[in-house]
Amino acid sequence: MLNVNRWWIVAASFSALLVGSGVVNIFATGVFLVPVTQELGISRGDYTFGLLVNGILTAIAVFIYGWLYDRYGVRKILLPGVLLCALATYLYSQMSPNLTALYLIFGFAGLVGGAQTPMGYTTVINQWFDRQRGLALGIATAGVGFGVVFVPQLVTKLMVGYGWRGAYIGIAIAILILAFLPALLFIRNPPSVESQGKVSTDHLPGMAASEAFGSWRFWALTASFFVAVMAINGTITNLVPLLRDRGVAPQDAVGALSFAGGAIVLGRMIAGWFLDRVWGSYVAVIFFGLSLIGIGLLASGATGPVALLGAALCGAGVGAEIDLMGYLMSRYFGLKNFGKIYGLMFVFFNVGTGLGPYLSGMTFDKYKSYTPILTGYMVALAIVCAVLLTLGPYLFKPGEDQSGAK
Repeated sequence: MLNVNRWWIVAASFSALLVGSGVVNIFATGVFLVPVTQELGISRGDYTFGLLVNGILTAIAVFIYGWLYDRYGVRKILLPGVLLCALATYLYSQMSPNLTALYLIFGFAGLVGGAQTPMGYTTVINQWFDRQRGLALGIATAGVGFGVVFVPQLVTKLMVGYGWRGAYIGIAIAILILAFLPALLFIRNPPSVESQGKVSTDHLPGMAASEAFGSWRFWALTASFFVAVMAINGTITNLVPLLRDRGVAPQDAVGALSFAGGAIVLGRMIAGWFLDRVWGSYVAVIFFGLSLIGIGLLASGATGPVALLGAALCGAGVGAEIDLMGYLMSRYFGLKNFGKIYGLMFVFFNVGTGLGPYLSGMTFDKYKSYTPILTGYMVALAIVCAVLLTLGPYLFKPGEDQSGAK
């Protein structure tokens, strides 16, 4: 086995998540939504329903991926999955007004999209890191934030020269370069987990999957992140059309989304740093509270600097959610069955990822405004913050990991 410095694994994860399924299927959707629906002659609700289909099937796939990661190791499952994600992204370029065919494409992308969620990368990083786990997760998942900055801008430029179909083809190529190649070179389980081609996590500290699934903490965390991602992604996905409806120029609206992406980057790194030093629930409440304020600013009808601030505050919450989720799961349930436990949690997380944009799109179709759903998202985030404060001390504390992680 190639001897790989563990920080190269973090770097490879960062690169791959630049074009993760969330970036491509959620955040870039705001750029594609208007030109695609106009050319195909479908409503925003029709198009965002495809995202819901995608999110549900990604959720199912991620649960299966989790079991496979624990049994066969991340690398053997991840690499072919990333190739299929590139293929699925290419198929987006072939969408037509036929809604059945359109939803089949979104569905296929969902089934293979589990490979390009943070789950596989988070699993590996948790196995390689203990005391610096929060920082490593923060750096790796900051790739999503940079992706939110980079991919919409790339899509916009590609659309100018090649249309939205050419833009999807360009993103498919980017997945091969930025995700598949780094994963091929660097992503692998540590020697303590994989030896001579055999993978075992039985010696790692952690609960049995059945014990975790019977724990109230598991369902409190799962419900909290389901609601949080539904609210925050439901807002950011529709940020570009929301601002365009208020008369903001397309390039400026995309710039606001990029501004949110910058906040995601900072949010992930700052949250990761704090997770190694502060109880995770406090970190979560701070960042989700910032998103609540950001949604409120966007719901006010603001444009200009106030809208940029709202986008940034929403981005801060997105920036914290993935590393918070992976970190808290490892501290409350351990690493022994992390793939299985995290996989089930990701089922609900991905449903929330698709449900939020769909609810926002349907609200706009009915009321010609996003304000009613944004108000509901604010209430939901307030409840999430209250629930997270009830979790209590970690069950698997830093420094108690016996896997050899540092």
